[in-house]
Amino acid sequence: MKHRIIDVQMSDVSVLFNYPMMKLWFVTAVLSSVAALLAAGYYSDRDDSECSNSCSSKSDVSNPFTRLDEKLDEILEYLRVNDLYCNGGVGFKPTPKPAPGPFESCKEILEAKRADGNKAYELEIEGQKTQVYCHMTDLGSCGGGGWTMVMKMDGNKHTFTYDKALWSDKNTLNPQGGKTGFDSQETKLPTYWDTPFSKICVGMKVGSQIKFLKIDQKADSLHSLIADGQHRATSLGRDAWKTLIGSDASLQRNCNIEGFNAKGSSGRHSRARIGIAANEQNDCGSCDSRIGLGTGGYPEDSVSCGDVVRHGGDNGDKTIKALGYILVQ
Repeated sequence: MKHRIIDVQMSDVSVLFNYPMMKLWFVTAVLSSVAALLAAGYYSDRDDSECSNSCSSKSDVSNPFTRLDEKLDEILEYLRVNDLYCNGGVGFKPTPKPAPGPFESCKEILEAKRADGNKAYELEIEGQKTQVYCHMTDLGSCGGGGWTMVMKMDGNKHTFTYDKALWSDKNTLNPQGGKTGFDSQETKLPTYWDTPFSKICVGMKVGSQIKFLKIDQKADSLHSLIADGQHRATSLGRDAWKTLIGSDASLQRNCNIEGFNAKGSSGRHSRARIGIAANEQNDCGSCDSRIGLGTGGYPEDSVSCGDVVRHGGDNGDKTIKALGYILVQ
């Protein structure tokens, strides 16, 4: 007995299973056809005389594949009609193939469905293929994945203090360190000056505790926000910045200048490339405290990342050195 070949495209089936009710209908169709097969086998075992009377009235089970074919046709036709209605006459939309690259950011990789965990991926930066750590899953309070690593710094070292040329030049530092996640390897990647973004995620690790803070800021690059030394304000608030440190965080109560290149009028006092500076007096003339990344100035110029406070901090005097991380999306 010949059966018509069931001509169902895989793209049709993939669309079909996007409809919960269609899943149920499809399974029911398959089960009913299997039952029909069993019934057909049962009747074939009966003697010829009995079958001559009964099988003729059960012609619908003699070809169960036809029944399955018909049900699939009904389902697919239903979906075509509804898809035409919902998609403005376009009809079935084939499942897009993953984009081949090259990619310029971790977010592009994620959106192209090429992500495979939190690890280093190959990005094309300034025409060069570069391995960069991508965080593809949620990153604490920063939220959704697709975060591209830019910098990692160690508050115990002087490498990234406020006045270092690394903040204004376009030179990399230890690119190998940019392939790993939230460890103590310091790095500065070309993503600092060649990756546009709309969000920044900064993180601080104190002991085994790591905290993140999201900054909604659109820019052509982080270099474009920082290199010229001009203050660019954010409005997160002092309490938000303190969450990077945790319950031990402390700041003086006044001034609270925050954002990029946050500093008071005195060039020798506390300042931060990304963060907040505060004062005990009701002005920003002589800030003696800061929380941030790329920090410097009085009272401890050598601490490049963390929380330093003297003279009336709301949680006492502090010197908390942290590992710092900057990612963009």
